[in-house]
Amino acid sequence: MRAERISETPRLAKLLGKVVLVAGASSGMGRATALAMADEGADLALVARRRPELDAVAREVEARGRRALVAQADLADRLAAAEAVRAAVAHFGRLDIVIHAAGTNIPGRALAVIDPTDWDSVIATNLTAAFNVTHAVLPTIRAQRDGLIIYISSGAVQRPDVSGVAYQATKHGQVGLAHGAMQEERVNGLRTTVLFPGLTDTPIVLKRPTPTPPEVMAKALQPEDIAAACVFVATLPPRAHVPELTLLPSAL
Repeated sequence: MRAERISETPRLAKLLGKVVLVAGASSGMGRATALAMADEGADLALVARRRPELDAVAREVEARGRRALVAQADLADRLAAAEAVRAAVAHFGRLDIVIHAAGTNIPGRALAVIDPTDWDSVIATNLTAAFNVTHAVLPTIRAQRDGLIIYISSGAVQRPDVSGVAYQATKHGQVGLAHGAMQEERVNGLRTTVLFPGLTDTPIVLKRPTPTPPEVMAKALQPEDIAAACVFVATLPPRAHVPELTLLPSAL
């Protein structure tokens, strides 16, 4: 008896034809999410402050057969954020999904030691930048009558910890921004999702005042886990809305 050859059905790319802007695309969760979106057929606008790292991510996107636009920008700068969004829309002709993964923290984060200038810096990078991007993409979403913004917040919002007062304030602020924007603009097609990841093995962990033990980090989430959650939300039909999604390490 001759064995029959079973042909494999090609996997359908769920985001083919979509354009995704990833804020904070140069490393960590942002980089992983950009590549996961490219794997699903999306074209990418890659935004962050570090140009060499962005260029490297762009090459990885293009190696997957997708288009990539690099926009080096400090998103805490309102004009720079607006220009990055404008460049993405001008280049691709549309903008369907925004992933806000830009974020930072500081070693001197406790209330007793935090410097007010560090407070200002964390607020600017984590919260003001999220507002700037949201404000800049709104006209495009209104024109299209459709658009999704995913804000990567933190599990610290749901369970207070020692991540620092500035970090916690900004991540709580992202929740208010997301839900407030959705309430006001859902009539114009906007959907927003807040993702709450627990401990994840990304460069921001290196800014902790006390290093996290290796045995703990071995149980942490990986950036690709957060990317998979973003893909899940992004590939749902527009009639479906995920307000919040929590993703925690199973062993911690």
